[in-house]
Amino acid sequence: MLAASMLVSSCSPETYSLDTPMDKADIHFEITQDLTADPGGNTVIMKNTTPGVVLNWDYGTGKSSKAVETVKYAFKGSYTIKISATTGGGIVQLDPVTITVNQDNLNYVNDPLWTALSGGVGKKKSWVTDNGKYGLAPGAMSYADPSTTVEWGNFTPNWEPEGNANSSTDADMHWGRYMTFSLEGGPFMTVHEADGTTIENGSYFLDINGHTLTTTGATILRPDNYIANASNWNDNLKVLTLTENQLRIAVKRTNSEGAWWYIWNFVSKDYADNYVPPVTEPVVDEGYNPTFAPGELLTMLTGGAGAGRVWKLDGTGNPVDWVGKGKGWTVNSTSSYNWGWNDDWAAIAGNSSIRFDQWGGTLNYTRNQNGVITTGTFTINAATNEINLGGETLLQNATSWMNPTVNVIKVVKAYNKDFLQKGIWLGTSYDAGKDEWFVFHYIVP
Repeated sequence: MLAASMLVSSCSPETYSLDTPMDKADIHFEITQDLTADPGGNTVIMKNTTPGVVLNWDYGTGKSSKAVETVKYAFKGSYTIKISATTGGGIVQLDPVTITVNQDNLNYVNDPLWTALSGGVGKKKSWVTDNGKYGLAPGAMSYADPSTTVEWGNFTPNWEPEGNANSSTDADMHWGRYMTFSLEGGPFMTVHEADGTTIENGSYFLDINGHTLTTTGATILRPDNYIANASNWNDNLKVLTLTENQLRIAVKRTNSEGAWWYIWNFVSKDYADNYVPPVTEPVVDEGYNPTFAPGELLTMLTGGAGAGRVWKLDGTGNPVDWVGKGKGWTVNSTSSYNWGWNDDWAAIAGNSSIRFDQWGGTLNYTRNQNGVITTGTFTINAATNEINLGGETLLQNATSWMNPTVNVIKVVKAYNKDFLQKGIWLGTSYDAGKDEWFVFHYIVP
């Protein structure tokens, strides 16, 4: 029984408890105004004088837990400093301290970064979420791996979705909302609906040395479905870029998905409202929508008067494509293999061909399909670059949905000087809604 008693005693769980909470009267600090630096009391020094205790200062324009923190208020007014103490017995809330600043010292906000954000002293400036159409960022947000450096002027996003933030709808994005940073009598921040209705009123502080933004009473624009993903939307947000037209702010994701950086992209509202996209030439494939001299296409197809030329499908190269707005996407036969191009097509490309010639004073078209010869005549519409094969078609594959059954084909891409090396792309169907041609690539063997 003694052994059993000792065993039970040795296995009994230990109990733990927090220290008795400190009385706030035992927690000491100093808050002074340096009237030498600022006769109006703009410079405020907060000092923790209690060993073993961490004081958390919430001074209205920011927060800090430094043992000694110096704050410079640019605008006159009353400021309430909230203080909490982290002790061995838990958090102790201390009595707030209110200080009065009697004069403005606008030197503290007369800086290029403050001006870029707010428009300057006595002014205000509004910002909207970047929709990706202003040439500054692909869209509203970017992602950065937490292991990468994300600092002012030094960050490389891992992924930048276009337009909406990833997984967000237009309703989540609230396109049209804007946020305004003001230096009219104070560092005030407001958030508005598109019609100007005020949603949030608050203040902000821009740390030009640490490149952080702190907001109180108002929050930067972000989509609804991201609000719960991060716990800190207001304190010491990382400012990554701040120019006259662009603002990029990083917020750390804190939910169960794991830490990642959300980078929120904004443009100034004035820039967005007055933005005119640059006029650029569309980027299209080489040879798209070709122009021919009189008789040039006929000579290309036939080899000239009294001659003929054989063409085969480019089965070992890039035989089919969908050319949308002048740009194709396939690079070879594997790009569309088995759901488009397939073994049957490859076999046809290997043993079949078409021929255009100018013999006997007529324009003749011959199709050799697996040794079966059919012949007819063809015409060319030089105004539209169309070839009419009469009653014939291009090479056939009855087992494929891509089988071309039309007898009028369009020269979608051609190479005036290099056709012997690069071939010709013949369109067999067109989707006007997508501005997209379905084309076959024929080459000279």
